[in-house]
Amino acid sequence: MGAQKIVGLLVGRENTFPMPFIDMVNQRGAAVGVSAELAVLGGSLELEEPRHAVLVDRISHEIPYYRAHLKSAALLGTAVINDPFWWEADEKFFECTLARKLGVAVPKTVVLPNKDYIPDIDHSTSLRNLQYPIDWERLVSYTGLPAVLKPNTGGGWKDVYIVDSVDALLAAYNQTGLKTMILQEFIAWDDYVRCICIGREHVMPIRYNPRAPFEQRYQISNPVEGRLREHAINDARTLADALGYDMDTVEFAVKDDVLYAIDFLNPAPDFDSFSIKEDNFHWVLEKMTDLVLSYARGEATPPWRGEHRWWNHLQKHPSVKPVEA
Repeated sequence: MGAQKIVGLLVGRENTFPMPFIDMVNQRGAAVGVSAELAVLGGSLELEEPRHAVLVDRISHEIPYYRAHLKSAALLGTAVINDPFWWEADEKFFECTLARKLGVAVPKTVVLPNKDYIPDIDHSTSLRNLQYPIDWERLVSYTGLPAVLKPNTGGGWKDVYIVDSVDALLAAYNQTGLKTMILQEFIAWDDYVRCICIGREHVMPIRYNPRAPFEQRYQISNPVEGRLREHAINDARTLADALGYDMDTVEFAVKDDVLYAIDFLNPAPDFDSFSIKEDNFHWVLEKMTDLVLSYARGEATPPWRGEHRWWNHLQKHPSVKPVEA
């Protein structure tokens, strides 16, 4: 059967997903030489023999050391979920452009210059390429009002403002500091669907209400069915596959039978059982376990492998063997 393959999990404050996931991988992986654990990292050598065949990353966006380790581990052969190189570069404005090119509807979107900059930025020289003042009337004439002002990266509905006038927009913009923001057409939706996407293929659409208290947002008693379900699955699969995310959530605001992709930069999606509810939670455990077992056993490869220039370059040249820590 060969050497034991280890799946490592990097997590933050979530508590309901980690141990059930590890337990399921251990139960199903025992017969095929795969085990799972919470990864423990404490300083990484640049050519250290990887401990993990697979690393599932749910926290490196907040812990920069983890992100550095994951990039090196990917180079040394670990299957990292999700691609740490792409995740670090991904932004909502780019995703909106991509969605339009793919034929997926998105709200009209504008990316804005930052309100503030670090002290070393000299406004008279460093910002000489920036138009000043910003023509707010022109931008608002494109997005319309009301509009949504939100960060170009990040999630969790943090620092999101709904503005109904240029004055309200300026008041909100003046609070954004060093963040790069996007201004987006407000979709007065009459339905809302959040899709959990795993392995770029498996999609679970769930009716969702972002206006409700957090624990009540997933509307499990009102399932997504028929044409809406089919459309949501197809568009979510298109976006997840184009972005190469093996775990993601894609949100659609539905207005007049049009599905607008609102938020699809969620590479560490909500997997907590108390929010997505028990049946969906079990589906996530099953699909995530299938995914990591297939990567650990070499039956599948991550979407980014073969895409990065450095990976293809390494395949053409003899490499130095990793060292024991």
